[in-house]
Amino acid sequence: NRYGEVIYSIKDDIVYLPRHRPGHRLPPHRINYRANIAEPRSLGVTDVISIYAVGSITKLIAPTRFGLVQDFIDFAFGRENTFYDGDDESVRHVPMIDAFDRDLSAAFLATAAMEGYPIPANVVYVTTNGPRFETPAEIEAFRRIGGDVVGMTLGTEVALLREAGIRNASVAYSINWAAGLDAEG
Repeated sequence: NRYGEVIYSIKDDIVYLPRHRPGHRLPPHRINYRANIAEPRSLGVTDVISIYAVGSITKLIAPTRFGLVQDFIDFAFGRENTFYDGDDESVRHVPMIDAFDRDLSAAFLATAAMEGYPIPANVVYVTTNGPRFETPAEIEAFRRIGGDVVGMTLGTEVALLREAGIRNASVAYSINWAAGLDAEG
């Protein structure tokens, strides 16, 4: 597509797109987010379930558990984070009040519950730039402003998905306690 090369596969009408490239070779600040959203849109994708590996800030999601993201705080910078940058298209401001599709999110929650895996549905995700991890002081600040988990990709992706008109439900999977919170376990 016009934004760059995208590596993906399709199986049973499902598009799988590894955002960090196969082998996890691409750090979060170098991901071509616009290409990764434009390509599925060009394939006719209308719904996305995105999964994010995160560090837990609160006990809402303990390590090895999942949660559905309801909102986010974005501290990422220096990324191409809009399709409306004034180059080829008019400037457009996209609201983020409903950044995550309610129906798609509800369907995901219902499916998880039917499988015996109820998950919290009110997770607040803090996006940082990466690739370095956060300091204990940063994590404490994120907790104080309402963050439940921390990761490096959601804020940029979700904004572009909204601009592209693609419905999205985002799932956080905690891989560990965030910096300085090892005692939380």
